[in-house]
Amino acid sequence: MGFEELGGMSYYVGILLGLVLVLKLVLKSVNLWVYERGLEKKTRESLPPGDMGWPLVGNMWAFLKAFKSTDPDAFMSHIVHRYGPKGIYKSFMFGSPSIIVTTPEACRKILSDDDAFKPGWPKATTELIGKKSFVGISYEEHKRLRKLTAAPVNGHEALSTYMQYIETNVFSALEKWSQMDRIEFLTELRRLTFKIIMYIFLSSESVEVREALEKEYTILNYGVRAMAINFPGFVYYKALKARKNLVAILKAIIYERRKKREETQGMTKKDMLDSLLDTEDENGNKLDDEEIIDTLIMYLNAGHESSGHVTMWSTVFLQENPECLQKAKEEQEKIVKNMPPGQKGLTLKEYRQMEYLSKVIDETLRLVTFSVMTFREAKKDYDFNGYTIPKGWKVLLWFRSIHLNSEFYPDPKTFNPSRWDDLVPKVGTFLPFGAGSRLCPGNDLAKLEIAIFLHHFLLNYKLERENPECPVMYLPHTRPIDNCLGRIRKISK
Repeated sequence: MGFEELGGMSYYVGILLGLVLVLKLVLKSVNLWVYERGLEKKTRESLPPGDMGWPLVGNMWAFLKAFKSTDPDAFMSHIVHRYGPKGIYKSFMFGSPSIIVTTPEACRKILSDDDAFKPGWPKATTELIGKKSFVGISYEEHKRLRKLTAAPVNGHEALSTYMQYIETNVFSALEKWSQMDRIEFLTELRRLTFKIIMYIFLSSESVEVREALEKEYTILNYGVRAMAINFPGFVYYKALKARKNLVAILKAIIYERRKKREETQGMTKKDMLDSLLDTEDENGNKLDDEEIIDTLIMYLNAGHESSGHVTMWSTVFLQENPECLQKAKEEQEKIVKNMPPGQKGLTLKEYRQMEYLSKVIDETLRLVTFSVMTFREAKKDYDFNGYTIPKGWKVLLWFRSIHLNSEFYPDPKTFNPSRWDDLVPKVGTFLPFGAGSRLCPGNDLAKLEIAIFLHHFLLNYKLERENPECPVMYLPHTRPIDNCLGRIRKISK
């Protein structure tokens, strides 16, 4: 081939590359044209820096690529590298034009301003958890439902009541696991925490019902953060089928409960389902079945997933850090030693003496950040530090970036409970359960469960992981790929 032919080929290759580049620029501009052209000029000019990604999928490919790799923080790192440490960026996420926020100040303001923002969860989350659950209802409806459910979950009397049940089940679970060859530690913990939340909400449902619900919840959870593609083979498609099965099971439970209440004229032990059936608004209107079911789906899901995962990571982090484990164990031994003669089991008094263990739990919540982000939607144009969040756009509050920011937490990826010794977190820098009126209503119960488990584990057991270097997956939640496969060994004394 002569020089002329080579020159001609290079010419055409250059044209082809140019066309590809132009096509890429055009495609990357589609979302800009679609979602920014309807904004006023002043609003367009004051949008935060960022890009809207590809048509339809936006920035989701980059997000999923990072969170399916060994470096989930690569997604935000790339954005910061391109647009600077502004702390606020425009994007296109989960099917909507969005503003990503990574600063404590912005998160605090957005979470506490109910006049300017409402829940803005992705379609997948709203459809799967329920439009009439906390993720979909208005501020006034949320306030009413939260008032109804908060005390039976987080109140002092409720926590005292649940302690014995939690402790009994933790004790028997650890004993059972120690006699088994090997277990998926995370899977067993999720079963344990699901049993506890089932007791609180539905009292004594059968093992068969509990296992059926747990199975569907496992499938549903994988779809909560997925793209809402309702087509065979996609995670969301399977999750929708799981929700349908959950609704059918819960409808049957509600029917049987109403029937039992009629037969006993309401003279039965009250649990959360009874409270939901009894509640009335100021006009005497009761919750309908859809409202009750969506509330149950939300609470039963949130009430076991976070507790199970954080308990596993707390255990793993302690075992990986012998000095921390020894300090936590000595605290628990001292608490047992100082119990009044004849006292059987823990009380809230002992729980409140677990100062170091509380720091272990907080450090785990920070380091793992079970909820990477939460979602709001602007009810009106909102100005923040010279930028505008347009009405109708989603706002993604990126908790992970805050919890792993070295400005607030030196050496942020190191497990160090002692960092909390003299640390009073600045407002907006520690958000494991959110903040404002939408603060997770089960946060106290979750921490109580974790502490009771760690108390008994530290005193009598150890975990031997089969694959301590096992890779970690980050969606839908951070976990070892093998679900922490290993053995629970009883410590000989």
